[in-house]
Amino acid sequence: MSRPRILIVGAGFAGYRTARTLSRLTRGRAHVTLLNPTDYFLYLPLLPQVAAGILEPRRVTVSLSDSLPDVRLVLGEADRIDLDDRTVHYTGPEGEGGTLAYDRLVLAAGSVNKLLPIPGVAEHAHGFRGLPEALYLRDHVTRQVELAASSDDPGTCAARCTFVVVGAGYTGTEVAAHGQMYTDAQVRKHPLRRGMRPRWMLLDVAPRVLPEMDEKLSATADRVLRQRGVDVRMGTSVKEATHDGVLLTDGEFVETRTLVWCVGVRPDPLVESLGLPMEKGRLLVDPHLRVPGRPELFACGDVAAVPDLENPGSYTPMTAQHAWRHGKVAAENVAASLGLGGARTPYRHRDLGFVVDLGGAKAAANPLGVTLSGVPAGAVTRGYHLAAMPGNRVRVAADWLLDAVLPRQAVQLGLVRSWSVPLDTSSPEVARVPGGPGQRQDASARSGPGAALAADTGDGGTGAGGPGRARPHDEPAKGQPGSGPTQVRPGSGAAEPRSEWDTAKGRPAGGRPGSGPARLRSEAETAKGRPATGPGEPAGNQAGGEPARNQPGGEPARNQPDGEPAKNQPGGEPAKNQPGGEPAKKRPVPAPPPGRPAPGHPAPGPVKRTDVPDDDSAKGDS
Repeated sequence: MSRPRILIVGAGFAGYRTARTLSRLTRGRAHVTLLNPTDYFLYLPLLPQVAAGILEPRRVTVSLSDSLPDVRLVLGEADRIDLDDRTVHYTGPEGEGGTLAYDRLVLAAGSVNKLLPIPGVAEHAHGFRGLPEALYLRDHVTRQVELAASSDDPGTCAARCTFVVVGAGYTGTEVAAHGQMYTDAQVRKHPLRRGMRPRWMLLDVAPRVLPEMDEKLSATADRVLRQRGVDVRMGTSVKEATHDGVLLTDGEFVETRTLVWCVGVRPDPLVESLGLPMEKGRLLVDPHLRVPGRPELFACGDVAAVPDLENPGSYTPMTAQHAWRHGKVAAENVAASLGLGGARTPYRHRDLGFVVDLGGAKAAANPLGVTLSGVPAGAVTRGYHLAAMPGNRVRVAADWLLDAVLPRQAVQLGLVRSWSVPLDTSSPEVARVPGGPGQRQDASARSGPGAALAADTGDGGTGAGGPGRARPHDEPAKGQPGSGPTQVRPGSGAAEPRSEWDTAKGRPAGGRPGSGPARLRSEAETAKGRPATGPGEPAGNQAGGEPARNQPGGEPARNQPDGEPAKNQPGGEPAKNQPGGEPAKKRPVPAPPPGRPAPGHPAPGPVKRTDVPDDDSAKGDS
C-alpha cells in the first residue's frame, strides 16, 4: 500500500509547526511535502532588531532542510489549487512551473501587507513583512542619515532625518522604538550640522498605541516612545504620499524620504481563488481546522478563520501565538484523519500574555496577566523569544551580548534596492529580481492596490476605507515578458502594466516620460534586459535624451572607465541615443582592445552608484 501524500503550503509559524509535528507523528508512514518560496522559517518578532542592526539576518532564520530532515522541501509559490484533481500548481524561484499532488492539503500561506486606497502609498511606502524589507530599511535609514550629515541645506537635512511609520500595532511600535535608538547612535558618532536630531513619527487612526493590548501595556509603550523622542500622533494617518513627503489627515505636510507601512496584514490572496466560504478574507474552518465539506483540506494560521471556543461567536486573531498553536493541532488532526495518530482534537487556547520589545532594556509585557515594564519586562521579553525560537538561540543571545558591550556597525551593504521590495507584492519574503517571475496569474490571487481596493475596502474586507475599484484581469502569466506589478491610483481609471524599467525607477504605470502608452516587452527585449520601446525610439527613452544608466537586467552602462558611452552591446544592436543626438547605426561588433573586457562583461573599476540622491534614484527610495 502506497504512503499517503501530505502537502503543506507555507512555512510560517503555522506551516512550520505543522510540518515539524507531522514529521514526528507519521515517522515515515506518509510523504510530507512543504511548499515555500524560501528555504527558511523566519522568526518575525525579531525582525525590527535586524533593521536596527542588533541581530544579523541569519539569526532570525531557521533552515527548513536542517530542522525538517524527513520533510521534502519544494521551493516555489503556489499559483492555483485544483480541489477536484487534488493538485497544487506552483512557480519555482527561476520561473519554472510545477504540480504537486496530495491526499491531504494544509493551507498555511500566511499574510501580506494590507493596502488602503491612499494616493501614493504603493509607490512611495515600503512594508515590513519579510527579511528583504528589513535589510532595505536598515540600508535606507543609514543612507539618509549619512546624506543628511553631508548636506548644506537645512531643509534637505531635516527631510532626510524624518522617518514616518504608519501603524501603531506590534510591528510599527517596535520599528519606531528601535529606529529612534539606531539613528541616535549614528548621530552621536557623526553629529548632524546645526545640532539637528533624527525625528521618528508614529501615526495611527487608533486612539492609543497598541490598541489590541491591555491599556497598561499601551501606556507603558507610549511613555517609553515619547521619552525617547518619538513623535507619537494618535488619531492621525496619511492622506497622500509623494516623493517629497506625506500629507497627514490633519492637513500638515511632513517632508520625509522614508515611509514605513505597518498598518496591518491581510490573508494571502491565494485562498480567495478557491471559491469556498470566507470570513473577512480568511477561509472558514471548523474547530478541528478542517474546511467543511472538504475532508482532505485543512487551513491554519492567518489564512484560516478559526472559531474561538473561549469566546463563542468570534474567531482567533491573526497573531504568531495562535498560528504556532494552530500548526500543532492541524498536524494532529491530519494524522488522525489518515489513521496515523490518535483522535481528533478541537483548537482551544489560553493566552499566556504578550510582550513588546522597545529596544535596549525597555519593554512592555504581561506574562500570565502580570503587568511589567522597564528592565523586568525586557528580561521577560528576551527570555520569551529565546524559548519560542525553534533554533539559533545561542547565536541570538550572543548578538544581544555583543550589542550591549560594542557599538553597532552602521554601514550600507546595498544588497536590497528599493524597487526590489515593492509594497504591492504577494511575496514580501522574496526580493524581486530583474527578469524574475512576475506575480500570480489569477486575478483573485494577487495583492496590490487593486486587490486592496476590493479585499480591504469592500464587503468582507479586513480594512477600513471607502469604495474602490478592483483591478481588471490584465496581469500576464508569471514569468512571461512584460510581467510585473500593476498599479491603480484612485480615480485613475483602468490600470496599465508597469515595465521592469518603471519598477526599477520607482515610477507609476503609464510608461516612461515622453514614451506614450506603455507596452509589453518582446521576448527578445526581455532576454537582452531592455525596457519596452516603441518603433524608432531611442533605447530607454530617458528624459532629456540620456542613455540608459547601469540598470538591473542587463541595461548598457554609461560612463565606462575610458569616458565613452557603452557601444555595441551583445545581441548585435549598438547603443542608441548617444550624446551626439543621432542614433548609432548598426555596425559589426569589433574585437575588444587588449586589456579591455569583452562586450557584455562589466568593466573593472568604479561604477556609477545608483543610491546617489539624484531625482530618479531618490524616487525609488522614498
